[in-house]
Amino acid sequence: MDLNSQYSDLVEALKANQQTVGFAESCTGGLIASLVTQVPGSSKVFEGAVVCYSNAVKNNVLEVSENTLVKFGAVSRETALEMALGAQKVLRVDWALSVTGIAGPDGGTDEKPVGTVWMAIVGPYFEEVWQSRFDGDRLSIQRQSAAKGIQGLLKALTNQKER
Repeated sequence: MDLNSQYSDLVEALKANQQTVGFAESCTGGLIASLVTQVPGSSKVFEGAVVCYSNAVKNNVLEVSENTLVKFGAVSRETALEMALGAQKVLRVDWALSVTGIAGPDGGTDEKPVGTVWMAIVGPYFEEVWQSRFDGDRLSIQRQSAAKGIQGLLKALTNQKER
């Protein structure tokens, strides 16, 4: 399945369920929002995105706690979850996807190498957080992150009727 059809499928699934979505994007820098808005009819389901590149925006806009950022770092399970919950609250959406990671080429460590990305999805009676590792240059890591996030969101939307 190509990325464009995934975004179309996402918009159609949200329309069918009469639900809305929003994003909290750090390392993807708004790429996911940009791709969603390329789909005709996305305005019926997409409310917006917060590009929270700095910790200050994560804290001040999305209400990621300073303690979380200091204790676990911006690229962590805990931060990804708080970002998604914050986006859901601020954007007043049914579903929120957050992405935070290290796209490189700098910024990686032994513990969190370049290509480390944490994502979280929150929705009606749903919460999931996962880590992915991607290879490639900065843009490649951003694109892979966007694709993986949308795959996760589509899976969550598809499976919600089974819960």
